Amino acid sequence: MTNRLRTEIEEEEVEKEIVVERKPAKESSPENWFTNLMANGFISTDAATKALPFILYLAFLGMIYLGNMHLAEKNIRQIDKLTKEVKELNWDYKTTKADLAFKSTLSEVEKRADTLGVKVSMQPPQKLTIEENEK
Repeated sequence: MTNRLRTEIEEEEVEKEIVVERKPAKESSPENWFTNLMANGFISTDAATKALPFILYLAFLGMIYLGNMHLAEKNIRQIDKLTKEVKELNWDYKTTKADLAFKSTLSEVEKRADTLGVKVSMQPPQKLTIEENEK
């Protein structure tokens, strides 16, 4: 019983050394240009990690740019819509003004006055004068 434990420990150490010496074979990654580019050191993991805040900043600026373009196009559409509405209201104003000018002519007023029973006087208007003595 004296050396039994010691021999078992030595055997386990020998087995561990054997296991440590055996290295599993690396699984081969697919050969494409992107993995070759990343593995060969053009862009290392450290460089990619350091560049991540800058990449996120560029992505944020891109999102702001797209949002700004969308807002500008929306404003242009709204301006076009309002321009068309102003033109239409301008046409309505001009037609209403022309209609009013036509209806306020003497002949049109006479036609309307006949329906109300008012007749046009045939005598020209006269100027009335009041003397101060007659008061």
